[in-house]
Amino acid sequence: MEGTSTESNRQKVIDALNTARSLELNAIAQYMNHHYNLANMDYGDMAMNIKLIAIDEMRHAELFAERIKELGGEPTVSPGGKPAKDGEVAFMFDSNTSLENGAIEAYNSFVQVCRASGDHASARLFEQIIDDEQAHFNYFDSVRDHIASLGDTFLARIAGTPSATGIVYQGFVDRLNAGGGGAA
Repeated sequence: MEGTSTESNRQKVIDALNTARSLELNAIAQYMNHHYNLANMDYGDMAMNIKLIAIDEMRHAELFAERIKELGGEPTVSPGGKPAKDGEVAFMFDSNTSLENGAIEAYNSFVQVCRASGDHASARLFEQIIDDEQAHFNYFDSVRDHIASLGDTFLARIAGTPSATGIVYQGFVDRLNAGGGGAA
């Protein structure tokens, strides 16, 4: 596989990685919107979990970008679609379940693209991320089922729960102020 074939295969993998990255960027926007809405409705436990899932998706988007750069491509910055923003709790979990299921299906097909192109490193990356997406799907699907079967009783149990994730964020300015480096 020399020359054009190698370049063609590399481009197929880059295209798959960029499509996946765009799906992750869309999920981040949707999940953060749902996190804010659920927190405002005082469903802290669900808001916290969706925020943590959004952070997972941020990590996935970054991993895809890093792999794209390793292959000589340019990571997309465009989300793949528009986030579902309806404020109904049941809708949020329906749409999030669908989003995760779609990602799992797409990423499984991208594993095959990577293998057919001889890029086992990218295939392994997709397989690792599929495991995370499956955990997200399982959470969303479970909550969706609880809402469908228990309705307001389930939601009342969650109302008033804390939304703090316990995560300490350190951005550039915090790191700079703490003496951790930055611009010279």
